[in-house]
Amino acid sequence: AEWLKDFERPLVIVNCSSSSSPFLNVLRAKGRVVITATRSGVERNYCRLGGFLATAIGDSTADLDKDGAVSVLEAFLIASRRAGEFYRENDRLVSENALLDDNGDGMGTPADWFRGVRTQKKAKGKSSVDGKLSRLVFPVIPPAEKDIPAPLRKKRYAAEAKIETLRSLKKTLDGETYYRDLEKLFLELATLNDEIETAQQE
Repeated sequence: AEWLKDFERPLVIVNCSSSSSPFLNVLRAKGRVVITATRSGVERNYCRLGGFLATAIGDSTADLDKDGAVSVLEAFLIASRRAGEFYRENDRLVSENALLDDNGDGMGTPADWFRGVRTQKKAKGKSSVDGKLSRLVFPVIPPAEKDIPAPLRKKRYAAEAKIETLRSLKKTLDGETYYRDLEKLFLELATLNDEIETAQQE
């Protein structure tokens, strides 16, 4: 935590060791993704999440939203699922329960809270749900993405983040307001995608 104190840029921290959960609260920060293999410091057995996570990053079947790349969130979800399958298939008691935090509250969210790449449960108190940031971070950038000018990629990232935020508020808004605002954001994203396509052809 001391080493990373002055880091202001986006950062992904993955701790796949046993008893890794306490790292999550200590290393949490705005704009930072933290993944731990356990949900408590007393889960001290050997953890397998790391192997499944490394495999998922380069696995096209881990691309849950079919956008052509595997995000940190998708890799986490697939790795957690495969770790759980390992214990069930070998008739073992599950001794690791991975968590992901990307909203900075240090609470962490398990993979079974997600359906696809979106959470199906509400965070406690005023906390926002996890998954919004990690869904937009890619360990391996597809070749097509590398051709996108940085300013346009940044604008698209911001537009996609706004859409995810609005979707998380759907149950608190009346239908007319929600769909009006969603349409506006989708049009903004479509305009940006047109700009990106034009830039790539130049």
